[in-house]
Amino acid sequence: MTLDQRIGANLPVRSGSDSHRLPIGSFEPELGGRLDEVSLAYETWGELDASGTNAVLVTHALTGDPRAAGGADESHKRGGWWEPVIGPGRPIDTDEYFVICSNVLGGCAGSTGPESPDPETGRPYGMRFPTVTIRDIVRAQKRLLDGLGIKKLAMVAGGSIGGQQALEWPIEFPDFVEKSLVVAATDALGPQGLGMSEIGRRAITADPNFQNGDYYGTGKTPDSGLSIARMAGMMTYQSAECQSERFGRNSATSGRSRMENPGGTFDVECYLQYQGNDLVGRFDANSYLYLLRAMDLYDAARGYSSLEEAFERIRAEMLFVGISSDWLFPARDVEATAEVAAKAGAKAKYVEMESINGHDAFLKDWDEFNAAISPFLERG
Repeated sequence: MTLDQRIGANLPVRSGSDSHRLPIGSFEPELGGRLDEVSLAYETWGELDASGTNAVLVTHALTGDPRAAGGADESHKRGGWWEPVIGPGRPIDTDEYFVICSNVLGGCAGSTGPESPDPETGRPYGMRFPTVTIRDIVRAQKRLLDGLGIKKLAMVAGGSIGGQQALEWPIEFPDFVEKSLVVAATDALGPQGLGMSEIGRRAITADPNFQNGDYYGTGKTPDSGLSIARMAGMMTYQSAECQSERFGRNSATSGRSRMENPGGTFDVECYLQYQGNDLVGRFDANSYLYLLRAMDLYDAARGYSSLEEAFERIRAEMLFVGISSDWLFPARDVEATAEVAAKAGAKAKYVEMESINGHDAFLKDWDEFNAAISPFLERG
C-alpha cells in the first residue's frame, strides 16, 4: 500500500518532493481559542510496516521545516537538516524505520499558522492566532500520526525546541512511545534563555512594519525586526570559544558586509547580518514569535504536582544528550533533567557531546553526534 493510499486525501505541498499536507480537523489549544481547520505539512522516508510500529518521529528546531533528510534542492541548498543522521545505513536507518518529520502547528512551512487564512474572515490570522504550547504541538502531531496509520512510535527524536517535543511525547502519550531522544533541551528553559527570547520578540514588535501582526498583503513586512531577532538568537547558539576561533576580531571578508559600520565591520558582525537576512527570506515573523513563545512557556511539570509526577508517567527508554559548550540549554541542566527522570523511575540515561560549537553542535558535529546516539538507536 502506498502512502497516498494509506492516508487518502493527501495534498502535495511542493512539487517534486515527498512533502504532503494532512488535515487533522479542528483544534483547541490548551491556553484557549479554537482553530476550525488545521493541517500539518510533513515529509517521510522509508516504509511503514504492516504493524504500524516501526515509525520514528523527528522534530525540528525553531526555524526548521519538514526537510529533515534528502538531498539539496532549490529551497534546501544544503539538503535535509539531519541528512547525515537519517537514511539507509545511517543511525536512523530508513531501511529499518519509517521516518516522519512534520512542520509544527504555528509554523510557516506548510502547517496551519499565523499566516494561514482564518476560515471565518478569509484573512490571515496574524496575531489573532491562538497561543500554542509544546503540548499543543505534540497533540497535533499525534493526530497526524493517527491519520498515517501509525500505531506506535519506535522513537521520537529532536533537538532544542524539537528536544522539548521529544520530552513531552512520552509524558503526554506514555503508551505510544518506545524510545525518546532528547537533545540539547530540558524540562524548562532558564532565565537567560528567556531574556534572549524577549529581546528577539521586542525587535520584531518594535519594527514599524510589524503593524500589530497584520502586515500580510500590505507590501511591508517587519524584515528589520526579524533580522535582529535572528541575530540575537544566533548568539545563543554558539559558544564564546567557537566565536573566538571562527571570527576573533577579524575584519569582514571583502564583499560580504551588508551594513557598513563606522571604522569598518568585524567578521562576526557580517556573519550576523547574513544570518538575519537569510531568515527573512524564508520565515514568517509571526510564526517566529509564536514558536519562540512556545519554547519559553514549556514546563514539563505544568499540570502536575511536580516534575517527578510528570516523569512518573514515562514508559519509554530515554537518552538525554547535552553539549559541553551549550549555554542556551546548559549541559548540566540537561543532565539534571535526566537525573530527575531516572529518579522518577524512567529508563533515562545521559551522554555529553564534547564540542566548542555550542547549542548548534547537534546540527554540525556529525561524527560526535552520531557516535553519541548510535548505541541508543540499536535494536537489542
